[in-house]
Amino acid sequence: MAIKLPQLNRGKRAPTPEPEAAPPAAAQSTEGSTVVRNSVALVAVILVGAALYFMRSIVVPLAMAVFLLIMIEGLTRWVASRLPVPKRAVGWVSAILVFLSLFGSIWVIVDGLSGIVAQGQGIGERLDQIIADVAGLFGIQTPPALRDLVAGMDLTGYAARAALTTQSVFSAAFFTLVYLGFMMASKRSFIKKVVALFPLKRERYRATQVFERVRGGVEGYLMVQTVTGLMISATAWLIMVAVGLENPLFWAFLILLVGYIPVVGGAIAAVGPPLYALVQFDTYWQAIVLFAGLQLILQVSGNYIQPRMQGDNQNIDPITVMLFLALWSALWGIPGAFLSTPIAVMVLAITAQFAGTRWIAVLLSGDGDPYPVPPEQRKLIAEAKARRKLASPIKFS
Repeated sequence: MAIKLPQLNRGKRAPTPEPEAAPPAAAQSTEGSTVVRNSVALVAVILVGAALYFMRSIVVPLAMAVFLLIMIEGLTRWVASRLPVPKRAVGWVSAILVFLSLFGSIWVIVDGLSGIVAQGQGIGERLDQIIADVAGLFGIQTPPALRDLVAGMDLTGYAARAALTTQSVFSAAFFTLVYLGFMMASKRSFIKKVVALFPLKRERYRATQVFERVRGGVEGYLMVQTVTGLMISATAWLIMVAVGLENPLFWAFLILLVGYIPVVGGAIAAVGPPLYALVQFDTYWQAIVLFAGLQLILQVSGNYIQPRMQGDNQNIDPITVMLFLALWSALWGIPGAFLSTPIAVMVLAITAQFAGTRWIAVLLSGDGDPYPVPPEQRKLIAEAKARRKLASPIKFS
């Protein structure tokens, strides 16, 4: 039996597979540089976050001073346009108004807290009565007293922590005023520094544009929150006076103050005065009226008034507001909660100005269109459209 061997093609070579074309060196370098840039940016964000946390005793007063300086600048322009004040004295008038507001706020808070502390004995007896009434609703014959509930608590430790917190608050307020004073004194040299940092006119215009957006966004946020906060606190003050709640000015100011904290501030404003009314009065209808009235005011303000007053400077996604609130509260505590939304406004304004970071502003914005597209971004979009047009198939009629 013969075995047939396959015939070889003597005059021809077997076809060899062609090697895959290697990507161009430019593409490889671009991909490598993108990975390196993203890695460096991630490490830088982590390091900056760690520095902000561990140096919060220094950075928080500085951030509050910058915040107050922006308020003074906005108030300065308002005073210059509305009041007959000499041009040289406008800045000093605005600063005096801000300092008077700060000291007036401290006086209202101290006076209100002293009034609450003075009623300590009556508050304890009223809490016992509330506990007994609630226990009666559930059929409990022998309700526990407030003294029994707090017997296992370390009241001395709580008092020590409260004293340390109060000391740190006053220390931070003092350093904030010191920083603010030096910032106001060095405003004249700020223009010279900008010229030295950006010698080219085009770069200087770009930096000025970013600064104007940041300032406009923060001032717009402050204007909306202040106006709506005054409306809410004034209406709440009228309701508190009508039901006879003690220290109505303190509670109205507290409602105005917590209004600058997103989400959480509304909850505090709606619950604080009704809880105090439960303690003050022997009946419960005052607390019910306060709770219903504050809920109505907050719903009308949050759903109708604030959306109409907010412009492009507050085009922020609610998820962004919550994330910034959680992040800066974890880093800086209560000051971080106050500054979370202004910081979000600043980040949105800065990232929207540059082509490489505009995607961050798009994600942070509420409708995907944070600000008008910068010139270089418009150029890139036009080039991308032109490439897509060239790559599209030709249609024959």
